[in-house]
Amino acid sequence: MTPTAATTVSEATAAAEVEGTSERPALLRVEGLTVSYGRTEVVSDVGFSLGRGESLALIGESGSGKSTIARSLLRLLPDDGAARGRAELDGRDLLALPERQFRPLRGRALGFVPQDPGSSLNAVRTIGAQAHEAALLTGERDARARRELIHHTFAQVGLDDPRRVYDSYPHQLSGGMLQRVLIGLAVLPRPALLIADEPTSALDVTIQKRILDLLSELRTDLGIGLLLITHDLAIAAERADSLVVLRDGVVQEAGPTGRVFAAPRSRYARELQADVPALNPDRYRTLRDERAAGAPVVAADVAPDVAADAVPAAGPKVELRGATKSFTVEGRRLTALDGVSFAVPRGTTHALVGESGSGKTTAVRLLLGLEQADDGEILVSGEPVHGRSAKDLRSVRRHLQLVYQNPFTSLDPTWRVGRLVREPLDRFRIGRRGERPALVREALAAVGLAEDLLSRRPAALSGGQRQRVAIARALVQRPDVLVLDEPTSALDVSVQADIVDVLVRLQAELGLTYVFVSHDLALVRQLADTVSVLHRGQVVEAGPVDRLFADPEHDYTRRLLLSIPARPGRARGGRARGGR
Repeated sequence: MTPTAATTVSEATAAAEVEGTSERPALLRVEGLTVSYGRTEVVSDVGFSLGRGESLALIGESGSGKSTIARSLLRLLPDDGAARGRAELDGRDLLALPERQFRPLRGRALGFVPQDPGSSLNAVRTIGAQAHEAALLTGERDARARRELIHHTFAQVGLDDPRRVYDSYPHQLSGGMLQRVLIGLAVLPRPALLIADEPTSALDVTIQKRILDLLSELRTDLGIGLLLITHDLAIAAERADSLVVLRDGVVQEAGPTGRVFAAPRSRYARELQADVPALNPDRYRTLRDERAAGAPVVAADVAPDVAADAVPAAGPKVELRGATKSFTVEGRRLTALDGVSFAVPRGTTHALVGESGSGKTTAVRLLLGLEQADDGEILVSGEPVHGRSAKDLRSVRRHLQLVYQNPFTSLDPTWRVGRLVREPLDRFRIGRRGERPALVREALAAVGLAEDLLSRRPAALSGGQRQRVAIARALVQRPDVLVLDEPTSALDVSVQADIVDVLVRLQAELGLTYVFVSHDLALVRQLADTVSVLHRGQVVEAGPVDRLFADPEHDYTRRLLLSIPARPGRARGGRARGGR
């Protein structure tokens, strides 16, 4: 179906497509797929179809069954896993084939791009040595011809120096390059179907866009069917022809992407869509406007040739002035920050954005007093962070708390929640011993957690509960400033929305100041008041979020903004059907 035809498709036609009655033959047709682990059914009666050169996204939160469906199609379920139903690839039922007939299909007809390139390649073998395994699936026996085919494929997936990549070990390549290698290995045998399991979740936004562009080009140029597994509805909205929305292993909604996003029929799909920052940039607009109207502003210095932020007349709560920091790595002097300046008004949110290596983390470490700047000043409430005694710095840190990116590793797994939240009170001797349990309960209540979690360890909590505990631990000392280092990047979209709701509410109630570090520009647009764009250690652009997103001045900022997935402007073709 052409895009023009898709925009005028009637509800009756859309329904027919959902039921799989389109006359166009399907490359992949899944019917009544049910998967169990032991006696537990985790996927129930799922069905969809995908044509050659088309893309279909399986979307849903963790535990929805997306990856289980992929492993079923690839016959990679664990020993206690069992799949029933039909999954036809070019008319052959993948689930019914004997293993000796299925094995030749894996890699040749069925390509797979895993989520984590760092753990998917052998660290002690060169990329070229591993690529030859994929090249052998083409049937080419001549080693020299295989090597040229590998070089050609690496160039095709956008690796600028295929020969250097061929001779490199995985640790010598960036994450984006490794993901391109994995895509190259998957498409080298020219499979009919490519299954991509969260192929961009660990990548910077600009690299993510290049990888997704690459998958779209390969799908078009090679006629490959793409089954995209993602929890990111914004990516699915922009990149997939059709969608299957899953929850607890059951199809909640299915159909052409344009129809699903224009008029979702299920409550769950509507809730998911409402939680996606890229699709709802004005979610906190009212709160931000009320906050902005509450304080007079004056101009403040940010950086040479960069637009000034607005700050309250009383002065900024947090300020970096010309901060510079260099490190020596393998005998070479590398500049991580080069004259970086920004000011954060009291009670507002300032975002630091940029790709890996831009200097965001170094700026945070300077702010927290974990590194000493080579030059420049770092001030909190007008007082310098550096040059203080250990006792004075300890006092600063009490009022300047960090919420880490990953709640799975930031909390001691052997401690219970009560001890985790209470530890800062004990360490800083805040309140009397008898008063501290009440302060812990108050901090938990502030982030929406019940007292019955006090006796649990982190392993007994969900990801969202862990991050709420991390926020409660930071809040229990009643700080003025929270530094939020990618605080939701490891969470599902609905859990992320819950955490951001908590942060927005706490800022309004307590007057907190946030320094928000993120590569998620859509979330920055939702949450932040002002922003600094970092590139190779320098602030290339700064100012109010609305101005910067509406009229970016620097080419790098424009490239970052182009990477934000957009709501589909019109329906796109594709077909899928729900199981029940």
